[in-house]
Amino acid sequence: MVKVNDQDFIEVDYTGRLEDGTVFDTTLENVAKENNIYNPNMKLKPAVVCVGQGQLVSGLDKDFVGKEVGQDLKVNLEAQNAFGKRDIKRMRIVPMNDFKQHKVQPRPGLEIDIDGERGIVSKVAGGRVIVNFNHPLAGRNISYSYKINRVVLDASEQIKAFLNTSMKIREDAMNIEIVDGKKAVVKLPNALPAGLGEILGKKIASLVKLDSVEFALDRKE
Repeated sequence: MVKVNDQDFIEVDYTGRLEDGTVFDTTLENVAKENNIYNPNMKLKPAVVCVGQGQLVSGLDKDFVGKEVGQDLKVNLEAQNAFGKRDIKRMRIVPMNDFKQHKVQPRPGLEIDIDGERGIVSKVAGGRVIVNFNHPLAGRNISYSYKINRVVLDASEQIKAFLNTSMKIREDAMNIEIVDGKKAVVKLPNALPAGLGEILGKKIASLVKLDSVEFALDRKE
């Protein structure tokens, strides 16, 4: 019997549902197809996450601790433990000129990105556009059914999963070498911003139980 601890890396399949049973997210292809949310351009597969690192919604993340590998499990989450409560302060008025400068015609329902924040246009009135920066499921109670397939122990797989989830770096774009079981050298196609590599390396090293994690530019011959 294997139980999950905080900061374990786990492979997990999950399906998220609204209170009325509507599926809004899943790692399972058959569930996506059955609920008409399947996208053939997105390959569905189990998620590999580090428990306690906020890589999934907080209520689900916390529920992993102490659970057994291989069990079919379910957790009901109130809004504050899921995608948060709706916050009126996250409704902003954006001048129409900002959209014109980027040659974008705003309309209700349009998803936009402003300074790294994703929002949805909720109303267009005159020269002003009201943008909602709350998560689309903010204020909603949800549930997750899930199954922890295994605890991931391989350091290379752990590092790839963490960088993919946290930094959106494709796993096939990373080349990782573990040296003497103590150090990882992560080769990437593009250099990380100054200072980020050192901070990120220390963080990952503590999670994957290595002395150090270093980043290098992968120079293809």
